[in-house]
Amino acid sequence: MYIVKKKPQDNKFHVGNPVDGKHYWLTPPDLYKLLDDEFHFDHDPCPYPVPEGFDGLTDDWGKSNYCNIPFGAIIHEGKKKGATAWVRKAIKEHEKGKKVVLLYPIDKWVLMMIKAGAEIRNLGDVRWLATEDNSEGKGTGRHIACFILN
Repeated sequence: MYIVKKKPQDNKFHVGNPVDGKHYWLTPPDLYKLLDDEFHFDHDPCPYPVPEGFDGLTDDWGKSNYCNIPFGAIIHEGKKKGATAWVRKAIKEHEKGKKVVLLYPIDKWVLMMIKAGAEIRNLGDVRWLATEDNSEGKGTGRHIACFILN
């Protein structure tokens, strides 16, 4: 996780969840070893603790990268950044010929659909219609995935 120009106590990302206050979740060593044995990582763009001056969203990554991205949003260069920023960076580094193994929570049903061979389409930010009067909603700002089992 990387915070630029903000002290940890000034960034809500560091507050943690409201139940136990924990926010950093480290990869279990046995899971990391299993992946490292296959991919031979030479860089972690999301290390903990974060070295002074380190910025995984702007620095170049290594040849084989292990990326357990922050689950919440951070303030980076004055803007709120979440998973999408890390995925964009991972894709950019992959396009440079680098290997990226990125971990992020996903609902089990999505994995079930992928395993079943579903075609997945991005429908964009759908503006659903209200049941009361058929008026168009404002959209959620989130893209809707369409899973097709054919």
